[in-house]
Amino acid sequence: MLLPAASRFFFLRHGETDYNRRGIRCGGEVDIPLTERGLAQAGEAAVLLRQSGFPLAWVAASPLQRVQQTARIVAALWGLPVETCPGLGERRLGAWNGQPVADTEAALRAGETPPGGESAAAFRERILAWLALWQPRFREPGLIVASKGVGRVLGETLGGQHVPVQNCELMLFEAGADGSCSITTPWGCTPAVLERPLFPA
Repeated sequence: MLLPAASRFFFLRHGETDYNRRGIRCGGEVDIPLTERGLAQAGEAAVLLRQSGFPLAWVAASPLQRVQQTARIVAALWGLPVETCPGLGERRLGAWNGQPVADTEAALRAGETPPGGESAAAFRERILAWLALWQPRFREPGLIVASKGVGRVLGETLGGQHVPVQNCELMLFEAGADGSCSITTPWGCTPAVLERPLFPA
């Protein structure tokens, strides 16, 4: 069982970067900051999560600058530290970095390994190793902030589904007593105003 029964956490993809805006690949070796829009997106996600009433107990994030910026904005509303986890780093894309997403999408979906990059299998094993290490912490509700590839592996591994996630979109993972895991995107990627908490105390 990859998650303790009845555990739950949110996954948050980092805010927009210049590479995201331009539609080009940005792997784990490329460390760039958020755009102004990305910073605003992080602020909106932080407020939304806070208003939802989710009882956040921890924030885990990859070391990448774009992720750290996003995570710090969210964690500040709870007065929580950001726990930096190298195992949550984005997949290393080697020669595909800086290439248009459209030009490399077919190869990525076919499972090819980028020249000088990380294989899909090695990337998945790295995420699984982090999940095993973090398992005791999942007994409290938390937030993982990372990149799109990490969200994809979590979705496929824990929920058996690929859930496309946009910049600063929140995905809720909830584990059942039988070890199954459901994945929902309560608000999509559009800022929302909550009339009542989604997670009342």
